[in-house]
Amino acid sequence: MATCFRLRSCLALHLPRTPPSRVLRLRAGYPVARIRGYARGPAGLSSALLRTDGFVGGSWLSAAATFPVHDPASGAELGLVADCGVPEARAAVRAAYEAFCSWRGVSAKERSSLLRKWYDLMIQNKDDLAKIITAESGKPLKEAQGEILYSANFLEWFSEEARRVYGDIIYTPAKEKRALVLKQPLGVAAVITPWNFPSAMITRKVGAALAAGCTVVVKPAEDTPFSALALAALADQAGIPPGVYNVIPCSQKKAKEVGEALCTDPLVSKISFTGSTATGKVLLHHAANSVKRVSMELGGHAPFIVFDSANVDQAVAGAMASKFRNSGQTCVCSNRFLVQRGIHDSFVKKFAEAMKTNLHVGNGFEERTTQGPLINEKAVEKVEKHVSDAISKGATVVTGGKRHQVGKNFFEPTLLSNVTRDMLCSQEETFGPVAPVIKFDTEEEAVAIANVADVGLAAHRKHPDQAHL
Repeated sequence: MATCFRLRSCLALHLPRTPPSRVLRLRAGYPVARIRGYARGPAGLSSALLRTDGFVGGSWLSAAATFPVHDPASGAELGLVADCGVPEARAAVRAAYEAFCSWRGVSAKERSSLLRKWYDLMIQNKDDLAKIITAESGKPLKEAQGEILYSANFLEWFSEEARRVYGDIIYTPAKEKRALVLKQPLGVAAVITPWNFPSAMITRKVGAALAAGCTVVVKPAEDTPFSALALAALADQAGIPPGVYNVIPCSQKKAKEVGEALCTDPLVSKISFTGSTATGKVLLHHAANSVKRVSMELGGHAPFIVFDSANVDQAVAGAMASKFRNSGQTCVCSNRFLVQRGIHDSFVKKFAEAMKTNLHVGNGFEERTTQGPLINEKAVEKVEKHVSDAISKGATVVTGGKRHQVGKNFFEPTLLSNVTRDMLCSQEETFGPVAPVIKFDTEEEAVAIANVADVGLAAHRKHPDQAHL
């Protein structure tokens, strides 16, 4: 997101007219409706940060329709959020483009100062921001608190990097000539983020873009829009100029058309997306028509390889850390455990013991909880499908294997042995608390199994005195 190249003049394009709105207008081009205010949410959530409207051009804007956001642990409705569509998306892009014409000229020092103020506000409100993450995503509060610090650190980092957008002098083939390279911001960046890190995946992209002099339109995941809107409230408090950071939440029903609008709008210069491979392919197709620059972080299918020479206790500790963070719902989670035959039985036994001892399923707000709910019913159904498929093809359930009694979106941490390559859990990303173990004999066999995947992102291995990589 920090990549910078020369952009056409802000006056080079004719700005498309925003369609006439059914509601009031804040300024020409930006449709505005009555602000509904704040979501109620469960007790303990900050009413000042739990916003329900989109954020466009520095103002809170409602839409003609709303969609509900639920706590995946309890099923309780957190609030009704503005269901933005194509008109709101195009208005947000226009606001971002107009803001870019001035933001690109703001000094690096001033951009740095504003990002630092945004960081400071995140730290001041870290507890409230973490509670919002737990409420809308279900992850344990300790993990949410860790995410907020991780998230804020991106703003801190890029606030410092904003001052270092240097050019360069390059030697050319001609002795009497030198090439001067200047870095300039691209323009409007459309940022589409996932639900599993609803804060960090925004600041990671937006911090870089703003530091470089770009402006952004964020479309958060429909399951977790409140974190993006809370960040908008803090960005506004920090003094980030209107239109530089925009948020357009929308329901799953409208996500496809909004994504297409962002990828095809001529005023958008860059697409950054983190999510599924299937969705990434669609967005790439749309972006290709206007040859937009894209950054994609798509699906993973990470292998965790344990050799006979490994220390079993260390291997199990690494397996626990790499598998069960956020109940297995991270893109770099280990999805397949490849264990050499000589150490296989010992590893499986100790892995099962560690799971039973250290993993506690429950509501993310409960202090003892290490494993919260899956994000929704569809996610639980996918995990069930992978487990039942494995069992039907000969896998053994060592521990877990079914939905947890705590609630409909909870699944027991599950360990499977006797797993083979033809099972779904060996071929697809499960994105849940399931650890399938595949036995292998030689290093060549392990590498061959690990490489039978059309996605990447991460891999982990355990040799003596080595951390998982």
